[in-house]
Amino acid sequence: MNTHETIHAQVNGNAVVLYMKGTPQFPQCGFSGATVQILKACGVHNFAAIDVLADPEIRTGIKAYANWPTIPQLYVNGELVGGADIVREMYESGELQTLVNPSGAS
Repeated sequence: MNTHETIHAQVNGNAVVLYMKGTPQFPQCGFSGATVQILKACGVHNFAAIDVLADPEIRTGIKAYANWPTIPQLYVNGELVGGADIVREMYESGELQTLVNPSGAS
């Protein structure tokens, strides 16, 4: 499988995928850490976290995959939501909570 196919499988094989620097337990950048905290605040504790620092091909490939230049990148149900700023704005408006938890159950 090439890098694009690997990313495609990750994005489409998980309801919520976060490409980040570091891990949810030990984020290696403030933006990645903030995005993890927002997901947890939305009640999303089980999500696929891909550490781009551990795989240079994924780090480069994810930027090309979605034509999005920055990391973190959040995907929900196979669609790019955006980076840290967009995730924060969607959280503040309540849109992110609806997206990740459409039934309203927490």
